Amino acid sequence: MILIDNLGNTNPYLNLALEEYMLRNSKQGEDFILFYINEPSIIIGRNQNTLEEINTNYIEEKGIHVVRRISGGGAVYHDHGNLNFSFITDYDVKRLNNFKNFTQPIVNILNEMGVPAKMEGRNDLLAKGKKISGNAQFSSVKRMFSHGTLLYDTNLSEVAKALQVKMSKIQSKGHKSVRSRVANITEFLPEPMRIEDFKQKIIDGLFKEKEDFSIYKLTDEEWAGVYQLKKEKYDQWDWNYGKSPKFNIRREKKFPVGIIDLRIFVEKGHIAAIKIYGDFFSKDPVDELEHKLLGVRYTLPDIKEALAGVNLKNYFGDLAKEDFIELLYGEDEESTE
Repeated sequence: MILIDNLGNTNPYLNLALEEYMLRNSKQGEDFILFYINEPSIIIGRNQNTLEEINTNYIEEKGIHVVRRISGGGAVYHDHGNLNFSFITDYDVKRLNNFKNFTQPIVNILNEMGVPAKMEGRNDLLAKGKKISGNAQFSSVKRMFSHGTLLYDTNLSEVAKALQVKMSKIQSKGHKSVRSRVANITEFLPEPMRIEDFKQKIIDGLFKEKEDFSIYKLTDEEWAGVYQLKKEKYDQWDWNYGKSPKFNIRREKKFPVGIIDLRIFVEKGHIAAIKIYGDFFSKDPVDELEHKLLGVRYTLPDIKEALAGVNLKNYFGDLAKEDFIELLYGEDEESTE
């Protein structure tokens, strides 16, 4: 495994661009790990509606960055007390959605440091019932990454103020607020240390065999590619916020795979527009599924026919097709008309 040197950058737009650049351009057959710390920012999941995930007035007042990542999952808050990691490796169907494969080495190191961390739920690391890490994944045709946060000494009061987390998500985890369900790793350490020293302990634990240790330094040409990606994608309002489409039917439900939130505009009995939001993990872009549903008559038989040959596991993971159809076409929808 090779450690990527990000030159100490704390710009979230640049760090996400670096991660994607390395995913798409790093050599097959080689495993990389990237660590980075971001300035105060909210990192939005690929399929989320940004404006519904953030406290707009607060983040504008505080100058908090808002950046969309290419992986699914929910919105997270980053600051200088949050350490982020990303394992970049070859795509393997056995690794996709197998978060434990990537997080267990981190868990083992935390345990050795005295932190009672363990994997719980689909993608979280908990210590004494409180979340200390969230994880997400993204795959291309040949490569993938599994990345996560480590809440080391984050300003947790800012998390609650900057994010607008759905109550269904909080309550499903047995908590009454965002603040009550998260904790900093520093709360569990026998001895305090700086986040830089904590990062080094994680690196040392991952590279116990010194002969396996190497550092990847990007060339000037590669950094130019990273900055170009940042400029063309991560700096763009359209990528980070996107458009909130007009709709007259809204359907939302929390499944084991995550929240799925459908916005549908039905005109003259047909689906004229549809947008799929949520914190689920998708292998393929959900806009492909949206495109398949455009123009379909909004009736149960027509919807079933349109989805007959569609493998929904590529978009929602382990979600039964009948559950999605029931969500898409049910009797208890919220109407804006």
